[in-house]
Amino acid sequence: MSRVLVPCHVKGTVALQVGDVRTSQGRPGVLVIDVTFPSVAPFQLQEITFKNYYTAFLTIRFRQQTSTHGPSRWVTCLRNHCLMPDPHSEEGAQEYVSLFQHQMLCDMARVVELRLILRQPSPLWLSFTVEELKIYQLGPKSPSMTFPKWLSHPAPCEQPAPLVEQGFPDPSSVSSKVQQMWALTEMIRASPSSTRIGRFDVDGCYDLNLLSYT
Repeated sequence: MSRVLVPCHVKGTVALQVGDVRTSQGRPGVLVIDVTFPSVAPFQLQEITFKNYYTAFLTIRFRQQTSTHGPSRWVTCLRNHCLMPDPHSEEGAQEYVSLFQHQMLCDMARVVELRLILRQPSPLWLSFTVEELKIYQLGPKSPSMTFPKWLSHPAPCEQPAPLVEQGFPDPSSVSSKVQQMWALTEMIRASPSSTRIGRFDVDGCYDLNLLSYT
């Protein structure tokens, strides 16, 4: 199935404070990124790709158009998806990630808006986000190719006509005669004649009509 890139607008991140905002120890451990599609009608989401940047866990919610003129609703389609096995180490911190429709908790039909909730509980990293965010929808189905009847249902191979019907002699008869000639040749070779055979002489004499002058 083909996919098509969906044009979108990624809004700036909004930080949710974790800890006491009155002390310097508090730091934003949760970020929210909203993605809108101002020039696209509600669509069927197929895939989300991005490059991680020190985000440990990802939750995705989307606003779904329930009917043509009815109200929309927010649905959680991915909950606490792990991007870094250990938030305190570098593993998975800057990897490219692809999330497909079959990984979601619900059907991704009639998507109007997305909301990405990023979470990083470790205090080791000063900032975290996702980069190069791309959204894909299902593309049009490839047209089915039709073949001519003669190509899709080829006729069985026709057997050639016998050689006898084509004017050639019977191969078995030819083979038998060749064997007889070979046997006769071997018999003559095995018993050579001691009598000298002249070329033009008959009883020691020559016929003048058989001689040619050069």
